[in-house]
Amino acid sequence: MDFPATQPKPAADGKIIYYPPGVKEITDKITNDEVVKRLKMVVKTFMDMDQDSEDEKQQYLPLALHLASEFFLRNPNKDVRLLVACCLADIFRIYAPEAPYTSHDKLKDIFLFITRQLKGLEDTKSPQFNRYFYLLENLAWVKSYNICFELEDCNEIFIQLFRTLFSVINNSHNQKVQMHMLDLMSSIIMEGDGVTQELLDSILINLIPAHKNLNKQAFDLAKVLLKRTVQTIEPCIANFFNQVLVLGKSSVSDLSEHVFDLIQELFAIDPHLLLSVMPQLEFKLKSNDGEERLAVVRLLAKLFGSKDSDLATQNRPLWQCFLGRFNDIHVPVRLESVKFASHCLMNHPDLAKDLTEYLKVRSHDPEEAIRHDVIVTIITAGKRDLSLVNDQLLGFVRERTLDKRWRVRKEAMMGLAQLYKKYCLHAEAGKDAAEKVSWIKDKLLHIYYQNSIDDKLLVEKIFAQYLVPHNLETEERMKCLYYLYASLDPNAVKALNEMWKCQNMLRSHVRELLDLHKQPTSEANSAAMFGKLMTIAKNLPDPGKAQDFVKKFNQVLGDDEKLRSQLELLISPTCSCKQADVCVREIARKLANPKQPTNPFLEMVKFLLERIAPVHIDSEAISALVKLMNKSIEGTADDEEEGVSPDTAIRAGLELLKVLSFTHPTSFHSAETYESLLQCLRMEDDKVAEAAIQIFRNTGHKIETDLPQIRSTLIPILHQKAKRGTPHQAKQAVHCIHAIFSNKEVQLAQIFEPLSRSLNADVPEQLITPLVSLGHISMLAPDQFASPMKSVVANFIVKDLLMNDRSTGEKNGKLWSPDEEVSPEVLAKVQAIKLLVRWLLGMKNNQSKSANSTLRLLSAMLVSEGDLTEQKRISKSDMSRLRLAAGSAIMKLAQEPCYHEIITPEQFQLCALVINDECYQVRQIFAQKLHKALVKLLLPLEYMAIFALCAKDPVKERRAHARQCLLKNISIRREYIKQNPMANEKLLSLLPEYVVPYMIHLLAHDPDFTKPQDVDQLRDVKECLWFMLEVLMTKNENNSHAFMKKMAENIKLTRDAQSPDEPKANEKLYTVCDVALCVINSKSALCNADSPKDPVLPTKFFTQPEKDFCNDRNYISEETRVLLLTGKPKPTAVLGTVNKPLSATGRRPYIRTTGSETGSNISVNSELSSSAGNRSREQSSDISETGVSENDENPVRIISVTPAKTEPVKNKEINSDQATQGNSTERGKKRTATASGTENIHQKPEEKNVDETGPSLAAKTRRGRPPKPEPQGTTAKNEETNKPPVRGRKRAAVSQESPGSLEAGNAKAPKQQDTAKKPAAAQRQIDLQRSQVLGSDGDSLLEIDSSPEYSQNAMDLFKACGSSQEDTEDTEIAEGGFLKV
Repeated sequence: MDFPATQPKPAADGKIIYYPPGVKEITDKITNDEVVKRLKMVVKTFMDMDQDSEDEKQQYLPLALHLASEFFLRNPNKDVRLLVACCLADIFRIYAPEAPYTSHDKLKDIFLFITRQLKGLEDTKSPQFNRYFYLLENLAWVKSYNICFELEDCNEIFIQLFRTLFSVINNSHNQKVQMHMLDLMSSIIMEGDGVTQELLDSILINLIPAHKNLNKQAFDLAKVLLKRTVQTIEPCIANFFNQVLVLGKSSVSDLSEHVFDLIQELFAIDPHLLLSVMPQLEFKLKSNDGEERLAVVRLLAKLFGSKDSDLATQNRPLWQCFLGRFNDIHVPVRLESVKFASHCLMNHPDLAKDLTEYLKVRSHDPEEAIRHDVIVTIITAGKRDLSLVNDQLLGFVRERTLDKRWRVRKEAMMGLAQLYKKYCLHAEAGKDAAEKVSWIKDKLLHIYYQNSIDDKLLVEKIFAQYLVPHNLETEERMKCLYYLYASLDPNAVKALNEMWKCQNMLRSHVRELLDLHKQPTSEANSAAMFGKLMTIAKNLPDPGKAQDFVKKFNQVLGDDEKLRSQLELLISPTCSCKQADVCVREIARKLANPKQPTNPFLEMVKFLLERIAPVHIDSEAISALVKLMNKSIEGTADDEEEGVSPDTAIRAGLELLKVLSFTHPTSFHSAETYESLLQCLRMEDDKVAEAAIQIFRNTGHKIETDLPQIRSTLIPILHQKAKRGTPHQAKQAVHCIHAIFSNKEVQLAQIFEPLSRSLNADVPEQLITPLVSLGHISMLAPDQFASPMKSVVANFIVKDLLMNDRSTGEKNGKLWSPDEEVSPEVLAKVQAIKLLVRWLLGMKNNQSKSANSTLRLLSAMLVSEGDLTEQKRISKSDMSRLRLAAGSAIMKLAQEPCYHEIITPEQFQLCALVINDECYQVRQIFAQKLHKALVKLLLPLEYMAIFALCAKDPVKERRAHARQCLLKNISIRREYIKQNPMANEKLLSLLPEYVVPYMIHLLAHDPDFTKPQDVDQLRDVKECLWFMLEVLMTKNENNSHAFMKKMAENIKLTRDAQSPDEPKANEKLYTVCDVALCVINSKSALCNADSPKDPVLPTKFFTQPEKDFCNDRNYISEETRVLLLTGKPKPTAVLGTVNKPLSATGRRPYIRTTGSETGSNISVNSELSSSAGNRSREQSSDISETGVSENDENPVRIISVTPAKTEPVKNKEINSDQATQGNSTERGKKRTATASGTENIHQKPEEKNVDETGPSLAAKTRRGRPPKPEPQGTTAKNEETNKPPVRGRKRAAVSQESPGSLEAGNAKAPKQQDTAKKPAAAQRQIDLQRSQVLGSDGDSLLEIDSSPEYSQNAMDLFKACGSSQEDTEDTEIAEGGFLKV
């Protein structure tokens, strides 16, 4: 129905304006309310009109033009403006596609006006919101803004529109509002000629993090808009980044400084938006600006690492370029790259292979923070899912547990511990995952071997929290410990045992400190307390600071009796795990200071309490362990499910109980526990029974009084084990009887008498256990059994057993055989030697001169190379066993002061030469025994000089071991002096520098040192001296260099006490002194300072200096001195045969004439080098030989001319030069011979494999061989024929008629080695091995400190050494230097 228009009104331009029916004229003369009222009717009219109403369009055209007048566009009333905007939007709809407004300026004003009205969309609760929504909807539907494309400055309108829409959008808008906004903006982008930078900025600014956080809806709107217009807007985006990234025109946009944030967001929105940008990033990765590279790396790390990103596979060049930044020179760039790896591993496991190699390099990065973050990266990924990290990545973390930086080590250890707890203890990912990380427990415990107290404390913490969590219930905790112990490797077991031992020792120190508090105050008490506090501080982190905190804690203990009682309860043997937890909390609460949140004092006390608190083991725990073991014995345990066999579980369980019986003996005292142990005693497994006996020995001190039933059952079992058990069981049974029974004399007599009567040398298999039992009985009860034992020793042990060879040894061609292959007779002889020693150690006196006789017997055994009867019926391997037993026996007797005094220098030297034995295993075991006794301060100081002879060892590992032993011994002695003020009175036996005179005397009597002017022999001496001096001279504390120099000078003013009237012996002594002085002077510029006082020389080895005696002669020429210091070191002389002849007065080297003595020992990793001196004396061209199996009796050599290129040998392989041949015409011959029972055996070209009793082929000197009439038909030489000793070869006397014997290889035939190219000078520092741990580059050294700092208040130790000989006369210390601790 058509309504007639109201009366027309003339417009300003003369045209007549027609208003809709009922609408009066709208002018500025009426009120705003009236204007609004009339406009609403106009809006209704235009809203109802459509584009087909041509008449109405024409009729209302003046009105449309009138509504665009300034009166309406600039009206102050917002309702008026809104209604006008709605009218204008409808007008554009009705008159589309042509707008009724022809003026460009007018159009611009209109669209800017409409845009301003759109701000009303912000308030959705406004009464007018529906009209604003209508306006937006109309504009979007009609695409009215597209009219603006015709305007020159349309960009201003679009920018204003976009900014308006992004500013008003909020979370109260529904989906329709957002859709209309998107339609409106996307039509402008997609239908225009392009997007200007300003318009692009209006979109991108919403992606910047700051704006994104302010208006999340604007970010979402921009995100959807970019996705919708990706094809159109991508070139514009590419142009923007090209301008900024490549051309560096940051002025093109205010967003230039946010390009990397924008790239990240755009990539997340749609990677296609950045198709042209990624190559630009590759360019930026190679920028010279480190900060710029860092920004790009941070960006790409997010792009590559995001969960749904496939950028690495889509853009391989960029990925490879990014990986290259792992090796960037800029530290922050490398750090950022490593941090990225964690997200990448978790989100993209397929890229782990690419990352592994780069993480490997960074795990050795010089920067601590980067190595640390490599660990964090791998562990974080591993904790998320173990399958994300391969074994190689876990290996990197494993390496870093030995990093030189504590922070890195700690992170690696804690990370591995967390993985172990998650996947092994809790089994969160099944058995496969548990198996993958099963090595972690062993590795973590191995770290307990490190010297750092921080490492040890962290291992203890990890054990208590991750390996065996202390907060578990007792049964669960013990099950965890039981199966952990059963699955550990031997080294980890030792470390765990050591950990418990250290904790127990610290508990005893604290217990002794509390005992001192109970005593009345005195100066002696205060000194003892101070020493105890220093000892406790050494067991805490940062011992320097810990000393102050421990002193403070000691003061608190003295003042607070309740605190003392709590601490006493904590360390009492009966304290349960729950009580320990309560005590620790109570003590910590008392010491806490609420006003001091970080309390270093409290932290240090907590460290102490954690170490001494029994958080794992108490009586209840031991009972649970025993029940677990019983289940394993009965077959009802979960052994197989836990991955161990029942036998392994039982044996490990007994070993575990045995260790705990040392540290927690009181917890074992229950009938139930002992009944289970008795059951173990009846088992067939010898190891199980042995461990059970030892547990009874350690814990059964109350069995006799409290558990008579157990006692009555135990006694017959112990008797049976002592008589017919294994040797180890017999030993433990005797000690158990002695330890726990009051009538031990009766019990031991019941064992001694039948055994002593039944000894029969014809049945050696049945002798071993009785000999062990008798030896230990005589040692434990000497008053009762020493006399009866004397007849046994005289009539049976020596006369019947040791002096007779009843059987013929197997000629297996080796110097060492496994235990199971040793003949029963030799095993019995070894036990007989041990019995002699135990008998003497029990008596502890030499009133009957039995010790002298025994020492002569042992010396004779060494001189005869183990074949005491010299009937040649005993095999080489058995002789090695007996030499080792004899040398060890002398060393054992030397630990007792009364016997040490009667050991002659010759006997000491014989004992020392065992460390140069031809058999590798003899050298190895003897060195271990020597070190063990020295490190406990049981042996006199002179025995430490024996290690100097290790410089002659051809095996690199043996030399390295000897050096580590020296470092440890010297460190312990210096530390002991620091911690014990009274030690200054006994410096002669403690001060490591006092080993120098013993070493000089020992080397002067080395049988290899026969010609004092021979340069090669002097070079040997120099290497032995430097082997010891290099460790001693690490630091010049208290002017020690001058002190050692003074000792050597003073020796030249004395004579050799062993042969004072022998000119040659004294000449050799003075020559060694000159070599020592030469070495000291060349290695230290500080040795020329004055020594505080003359050092004391041991009278056992040196005579008192004569008043008028002056010895200023130089015993080595200047030329020799220069050769020793600057010439290439001669290769290490290979070990001679078993024993070298002692160059004592009146003795001549004895030449043995059997053809079987070409046996030689192993050379492991020996390094061959040739010096000019050697080459000038060798009469033949270099000849290489194939390896000789170590310890073969009759080596057969294969000789070849002109060796090929050679390679280093592996462990226990030999490389040696061919000995000089007398007949040069035979050198070119090649012969191969094979002897049964030998492996890789060599023979000289002119000789055949002969029997041991065959004719002599080589006159050969022996260590320790006394002068004897030479066998008929042979000609002995009185002097050794010297030839250049070569490292890796056994030293032997060489005659013109026959070559020297060879160093035999232990296991493998080596490859040939180029002896001419192997440099010696640089490596010759006695191959001083340093303990290595992976450091910053994976190979940094962590040196064992061989000379720790002396305390500030300590007196000059060398000044404390008086010059008078009386200073050595101490009742507790023997002349040679001796102390028992």
